[in-house]
Amino acid sequence: MSSSSSSVLEMEIFQYIDAHQNDFIEDLKEWVAVESDSVQPDLRKEVIRMMALAADRLSALGAAVNSVNLGSHQLPDGKDLQLPPVILGELGKDPQNPTVCFYGHVDVQPAKKEDGWKTDPYTLTEINGNLYGRGATDNKGPVLAWINAVETFRALKLAMPVNFKFVIEGMEEAGSLGLEKLLEDKQCFFSDVDYIVISDNLWLSNRKPALTYGSRGNACFCVEVECGSKDLHSGTFGGIIHEPLTDLIALLDSLVDPTGRIQIPGIYDSVAALTGEERKLYESIEFDLEEHKNNGGVKKFLYGTKEEILLHLWRYPSLSIHGIEGAFHEPGIKTVIPAKVIGKFSIRQVPHMDLSVVKQQVVEHLEGVFSKRNSPNKLKVSMPLGAKPWLADVNGPLYKAARRAIKRVFGEDPDFIRDGSTIPVARMFQTITQKSVMMFPIGAADDGEHSQNEKISRHNYIEGTKVFAAFFLEISKLHRQLRQTSNTETNN
Repeated sequence: MSSSSSSVLEMEIFQYIDAHQNDFIEDLKEWVAVESDSVQPDLRKEVIRMMALAADRLSALGAAVNSVNLGSHQLPDGKDLQLPPVILGELGKDPQNPTVCFYGHVDVQPAKKEDGWKTDPYTLTEINGNLYGRGATDNKGPVLAWINAVETFRALKLAMPVNFKFVIEGMEEAGSLGLEKLLEDKQCFFSDVDYIVISDNLWLSNRKPALTYGSRGNACFCVEVECGSKDLHSGTFGGIIHEPLTDLIALLDSLVDPTGRIQIPGIYDSVAALTGEERKLYESIEFDLEEHKNNGGVKKFLYGTKEEILLHLWRYPSLSIHGIEGAFHEPGIKTVIPAKVIGKFSIRQVPHMDLSVVKQQVVEHLEGVFSKRNSPNKLKVSMPLGAKPWLADVNGPLYKAARRAIKRVFGEDPDFIRDGSTIPVARMFQTITQKSVMMFPIGAADDGEHSQNEKISRHNYIEGTKVFAAFFLEISKLHRQLRQTSNTETNN
């Protein structure tokens, strides 16, 4: 296809999306109205209803849809509760086209008007160009934008530039229960998949588009210090025993220095050196330090430049102390020496850091500090949760195609960003399927996912639909070029 005919095709697609934007917003309104909160057991029927709506929408596209039963899970009270199905959808089997699998979720975080919402969280409400409602940006809006982009080709009777597969779940906000096993059991579903796209995060900026190519992992630790079987009176035992809380505070204080550098020996040994090419990616990123301070309500950062802030958010490990269990924390004074206290902290690790090695380094460090205190108390260190980091190749065809699509729709190149938090689903798909994975957000930084007054702007929702449609054309074009190049090299 020539560039001129491609531009005409894009124009036809974009005009259709503009003309039908109110229809697309009505679709989102219908989905937002379903209180598909996967966290609260009494709303599970709503999640299952939402999955049926999503399955019907894919069927209307002409997709073959399989709603896979995941069985049930046990609640803390011992009761069993049905898990919502995972939708596997398939549309198109043209061997000349690449196959792109899209992952999204249609469950949401809890929301109540009395929590501080300006509008009913389950009634999509447009105010000053913003569409407010729970799930608008996380993740019903992006899922619908992708479906709307596919629907546009169908409505215009255009040949599909790619084959589509869909994985849509209803338990993401509750830990994606059952998803990992399903992906392992359904390897054949992914056998012909070339690329995987996830749109379940946000831009770094309120204005500038972004593509996400990495996230940190998370190793969560508990350090427990125990003195005896019961709490003690500080007037009777204070000053004559090794107090568990004093030991614990010393242990926690040994973990990180005032500059934020982790003090555990060897913890930085596996962190890859920063290359000049990678550092350049940070220079062009749109990031307002003052805005970030204001968003967090903090007065000062540990670092003074945009580059250093982003490197320490995304590229280097960090250690955060989260709390102490067992210590008195109610209002007032209670002169007690707790018998057992548990400190909780986590290390956000980066690529090349091995979880088992990190655990060993933490245990050895804390045991070493503890032994120097000559305390008779019992020390126990555990790592109840460990999630690995994820990193993608920004020079691969997925990111090249998405970059071109963004330039076409938004008129500028995207920021290439990482996420300082953990995105288990990206790592899960990449590890299990061994396919290229890309995070392709369409929501802005101020969308407020998980928060009160969650929204997606009309602009981002509609332009996001266009950028997905443009991406279909670009990845098809690139894939064919790569195959032609490969065939030429083989023949030579």
